[in-house]
Amino acid sequence: MKFTDGFWHARPGVDAQYAQEAHAIHARHDDDGDHLVVWAPTKVIGRRGDTLNRPLLTVTLSSPLEGVVKVRVEHHRGTPWSGGFDLLGSEAGHGVVEIGEQDGVLASGSLRARIRRGAPWDLTFETADGEVLTRSGHKSIGLMGLAPDAPVSAQPAGVTGVTTTGLAPAATYLHSQLSLGVGELVYGLGERFGALVKNGQSVDIWNSDGGTSSEQSYKSVPFYLTNRGYGVLVNHPEHVSFEVASEAVEQVQFSVPGQTLEYLVIAGPTPAEVLERYTRLTGRPAQVPAWSYGLWLSTSFTTDYDEETVNRFVDGMAERGLPLSVVHFDCFWMRGFHWTDFEWDPAVFPDPEGMLKRLHERDLRVSAWINPYIAQLSALFDEAADAGYLVRRADGSVWQWDLWQAGMGLVDFTNPAAVAWFQGKLRTLLGQGVDAVKTDFGERIPTDVVWHDGSQPEAMHNRYAQLYNQAVFDVLEEVRAPGDAVLFARSATTGGQRLPVHWGGDNSSSYVSMAETLRGGLSLTLSGFGFWSHDIGGFEGSPDPAVFKRWVAFGLMSSHSRLHGSESYRVPWAFDAADADPAQSAVEVTRRFTRLKLGLMPYLYAAGLEAHRRGTPVMRAMALEFPGDPAVEYLDRQYMLGPDLLVAPVFSEAGDVEYYLPAGAWTNLLTEEVADGGRWRRERHDFTSMPLWVRPGAVLVTGVDADRPDYDYAHDALVTVYPGEGDRTVEVTHPTTGDATAFTVARQTDGVRVTAEPPVPFRARLAGQDAVPARDGRVDLGHRPIA
Repeated sequence: MKFTDGFWHARPGVDAQYAQEAHAIHARHDDDGDHLVVWAPTKVIGRRGDTLNRPLLTVTLSSPLEGVVKVRVEHHRGTPWSGGFDLLGSEAGHGVVEIGEQDGVLASGSLRARIRRGAPWDLTFETADGEVLTRSGHKSIGLMGLAPDAPVSAQPAGVTGVTTTGLAPAATYLHSQLSLGVGELVYGLGERFGALVKNGQSVDIWNSDGGTSSEQSYKSVPFYLTNRGYGVLVNHPEHVSFEVASEAVEQVQFSVPGQTLEYLVIAGPTPAEVLERYTRLTGRPAQVPAWSYGLWLSTSFTTDYDEETVNRFVDGMAERGLPLSVVHFDCFWMRGFHWTDFEWDPAVFPDPEGMLKRLHERDLRVSAWINPYIAQLSALFDEAADAGYLVRRADGSVWQWDLWQAGMGLVDFTNPAAVAWFQGKLRTLLGQGVDAVKTDFGERIPTDVVWHDGSQPEAMHNRYAQLYNQAVFDVLEEVRAPGDAVLFARSATTGGQRLPVHWGGDNSSSYVSMAETLRGGLSLTLSGFGFWSHDIGGFEGSPDPAVFKRWVAFGLMSSHSRLHGSESYRVPWAFDAADADPAQSAVEVTRRFTRLKLGLMPYLYAAGLEAHRRGTPVMRAMALEFPGDPAVEYLDRQYMLGPDLLVAPVFSEAGDVEYYLPAGAWTNLLTEEVADGGRWRRERHDFTSMPLWVRPGAVLVTGVDADRPDYDYAHDALVTVYPGEGDRTVEVTHPTTGDATAFTVARQTDGVRVTAEPPVPFRARLAGQDAVPARDGRVDLGHRPIA
């Protein structure tokens, strides 16, 4: 939202009142720890009469976690607010307050918040050695009163009157601005499909079903981080409006309706350390099962399918040597007009339990689609409405509309009884043999309603996705056990990373959409989400064979991989003409990259465990993995898959690709060519190839001839040592037992020694050389034999 007209003036109808000074600074202590409390009047107080007839803002600083400072700005404290997100990692006792003659300081770990007495208002966030990370300076904290006709952009273009968007202007807003330094770049704010660097953008934190080719987002997260070494979470689940170096080009501005604004500044100093603290505060991604990393094949959306169709697809994959892990049943496993009633359509699936049993006997897992809406024709509608489980309007009637499903209602997940009812239906589905659940939708949540627990409707719009996915994930963990539960979710907000996996939503079958899809995924992983997927080939339309094959390579070099479409199937042989070159066919591309991913499972599973334990995503923007290298800061067409593998998808039929290798000696994973980094490369690749480079000094543990994702990763593994310096230990975890094997590489003057602890049979090699079998859990590579 833009409140100003240029640098000096407010827009017509905007009454802007800014914190002018730190008039008084106090210390307060309670069970949560030390607090620094500042009175910030909207006029410099020069005499007693200046205290009359004007707003006073109270700014309270505290620390919920080491290296994190919370800032709470209040106008009228008696007005309720949403209460913010679930900050699960909050701890008491952090933060030490010191008040001096010139200023007050709240210190927490490596972060200092310093407020200077008097005018102008000056709140800085500093490192322990005094470096200013960002500043809340003059006119940065504003209380904005809006006249009904104020020309303030607060709702989507073309939307007028009473809407269910929740973005209609309120009468009062609070905003804060935090400074940006020269060359400082902003990332995050959820899954956003525009430019990866958010500078110059206006961003509304408001979940919408807008597809990937729009400024809207399925996963809106009011958290950003910068290349300066800190992050900021605006602790509001309701609409938050960001102006990122846009309204004020030297600032990030964020605005919320109401009388309270709360945000948290999170220290680094590296982007990965910012994410570590952020996810420690808001929750780490759950551990996902190894089988979920394999290839998922969907029935697609509006295609005709039955059990015979599914069997034909499964048989076709097996006959062509295409390893398959998960079969997904999309919407029409249920009858049209009945979603979600959890009932298999008897006309096409007369024996669902038997069908699922037969799929399990083929060592396949099963996923099924649901949404949180109950169609009026479903028998569950009356059941839920009579019990009070559906969201209601202020007059007590059930909220309904016809967009998506005719007459549908919305499950009220703020009602514990409604949650238990919905979970009971889900348990029946899982009891039939469904292993994973695709939780679609959850964005079109109205605001002209009343929630069971009295939640503010605007706050529930984004928060709804969290409650919906949490209800499903809890049942999956209950039935399958923690570590074996996985969603395929579309909508999310802060905290949603705890409930993986998420996919990118409705994209189109083109190279342009493929690129925007990647931008959205990298933006999401920079917002604390550890796992991410996308519809291989694009959802809308039918990709031409070249687009499909390029997307297959990209999709299988993602954390999770699903073949899915809208009106057409995504089986690989559907994209091969009879006279196609077999060596460049869609079947061959799928086979090659599926088997490549399965071989990389020891490495990928370890990256997933790191996401679970530390919050570092599996797919990493280059700026996350190489902070300080200015060449990577805008890169959004390549990424790191885990810590050591650089991936540059090909976005052209001819195979032309341009990408950047950071400094050091990199090794091509496919050809074992060694190339010096610190430079750009331009190449042309056929369909069975793409730029895949191994980081200098890396050690990759891979499986050989793997045909499934959940095998014993350490037994008979191949350990490849890549050019570089330093010793390294790589831990490989068994995907079923959880037992860990540590492979240690010691680089010596006369060779390299590789040791497994505990000892297991394995082979080791220097990149570009033949493998040598280990004896007694160790092997020497180079000139010195084993003693």
